[in-house]
Amino acid sequence: MPAPAASSTQLKLHALPTPAALGRAAAEQAASAILNIAARQESIPVVFATGASQLETLRALTTIPQLPWQRVIGFHMDEYVGISEQHPASFRRYMREELTSKVPMRQFFEIDGTTADPEAFCREYSALLEQHRPQLCLLGIGENGHLAFNDPAEADFNDPKLVKIVTLDRECRQQQIAEGWFGSLDDVPPRAITLTIPALFNIPELILSVPGSRKAAIVQRTLNEEISTACPATILRTHANAHLYVDRDSYPHD
Repeated sequence: MPAPAASSTQLKLHALPTPAALGRAAAEQAASAILNIAARQESIPVVFATGASQLETLRALTTIPQLPWQRVIGFHMDEYVGISEQHPASFRRYMREELTSKVPMRQFFEIDGTTADPEAFCREYSALLEQHRPQLCLLGIGENGHLAFNDPAEADFNDPKLVKIVTLDRECRQQQIAEGWFGSLDDVPPRAITLTIPALFNIPELILSVPGSRKAAIVQRTLNEEISTACPATILRTHANAHLYVDRDSYPHD
């Protein structure tokens, strides 16, 4: 997946006034996408993200009536290596609290950060992605421009892997503290299991929820910076069906 010139842009921008309005709008598009997938195939494979930016979207989505959740096969994007599923920052815990406990999903494949063999787990999760071929992904953008846990030093637009183990950079780890998931830098696990950039780009529709003033700088970089792994999110401008939902704090404008 070679990076094209910076002038190339297919990313659709949706500006909403508040985080709640952003969440509703992103959830409505996700619901429409789920119904469209249901109309063309029996199973509905979807990748979900975690984090503070996803809360409004997930909470709105799980209240939309008459969605065929019994046909949805869920994946999530990443998890810290070595973190217990009982830890408040565990993405498995987040998914259970915000998603799988609220809707009758057919199946949800968790990323197990405590697996005894993370490399083998990456291969197994990659095989599940290849088997089910997700058709929709709900995600965000990190303050350092990461997609999933593909920080600038780890991001590879032509990564041969679908799932891999990465070392988290300092800015990424500091964001986790700022959002209240951990108390100090030493508490943040240094490594994570993550879907790669190509794994995300294999998915036909991407819906990004990026609210809040802490994301204002990275939204501008995503939209305007040269496409490169220095800001992994810039590659979104080349995806054929990616939608970026922002609010007045993450995208101040008149």
